[in-house]
Amino acid sequence: MSLGQNIKALREAKGLLQKQVANEVGLGISHYSKIENDQREASVDMLDKLARFYNTTIDKIVHPDNEVPEEVVIEDKSTIEQMKLIQELDEKDKSIVFAIIDKMLTTKKFKDFFNKNI
Repeated sequence: MSLGQNIKALREAKGLLQKQVANEVGLGISHYSKIENDQREASVDMLDKLARFYNTTIDKIVHPDNEVPEEVVIEDKSTIEQMKLIQELDEKDKSIVFAIIDKMLTTKKFKDFFNKNI
């Protein structure tokens, strides 16, 4: 279910009209309707107001059935899969990952060199 559908389901479960909820959370009816129809994103502030109004948490609005995305554990992936996941990162995070790898490889090369020559 989408976020808008989750918000709509909460409202309908309480037997409320869009106008009632919109007034309670300080939105115009048109704006609120667009959120329920997934035509406009709800801000974190708006999600907080809705959570307070429905006496629940933002997490329960976003994931009503506790369907939280699973954590990606990179150790469970093959090297190729790991590289694909790294390539999906934004440029800043990608450069950090590669800087860490470069540092580790450089350290290993120095250790190997000193172990062979000392």
